[in-house]
Amino acid sequence: MHILLTNDDGLLADGIQYLRQYLAELGQTSMVAPERERSGMGHGITMHKPLRANKVFFEDKSYGWSVSGTPADCVKLALDKLLPTRPDIVISGINNGLNMGTDILYSGTVSAALEAIIEKIPAIAVSVEEEATKEDFIYAAQFIKNFLTHIPRKEFTNQVVLNINIPRISLGPISGVEITIQGLKRYGNTIVTRLDPRGKEYYWLSGELLEIDSKKNTDLAALARRAISITPLHFDLTNHDFLKKLFPLTNLFPN
Repeated sequence: MHILLTNDDGLLADGIQYLRQYLAELGQTSMVAPERERSGMGHGITMHKPLRANKVFFEDKSYGWSVSGTPADCVKLALDKLLPTRPDIVISGINNGLNMGTDILYSGTVSAALEAIIEKIPAIAVSVEEEATKEDFIYAAQFIKNFLTHIPRKEFTNQVVLNINIPRISLGPISGVEITIQGLKRYGNTIVTRLDPRGKEYYWLSGELLEIDSKKNTDLAALARRAISITPLHFDLTNHDFLKKLFPLTNLFPN
């Protein structure tokens, strides 16, 4: 199995490095990740300046590619230029901070995985609860290794990202694994105004959490039960339930 590892925390972040160590036993691992943290980038791509990629060697003589762009850039560049062979699966993470509910719309971690399925490669996005410790990352990396080991490759589809969120094992026992739907988080956008040393205004974006969807089968509800959540995602944003309601409107326009 050839596994491409990427993330939005940077090539040297703890999460991706633990994944590299634990997944190396399953086959070939390649690493292409941003040169620095690019959290909250969503599915942004770099179009108006050049991308640069540099090899970074690790203590075990393996190496990864450090890319100047976004997580989505990393997957595009890996598939088109940097990797000699196409990977069998792309794994994005382990992110230090959960990607659940509507937060996934902003997530560079999830977007890198979505870029993979756009290119028809199966993908997993994996995140662990905020302020993760070494123990938490190791637990998450072991879970992903076991997941890949026990799920036959023929079961992976290139049309779905499996978004996996893992509570911190260092905070207590984990209750199990739940298959979930995406929940809802609603924020009040609080913009803080400050002055720089020259007296000019600048703004700091911070969101105040106002509402959480507590339906029993959401990823957010699973977290409240200290369960690992696995949510299937895709990039099709079409509201298929509403689609049929729009068809009568086509008669409003002349031929």
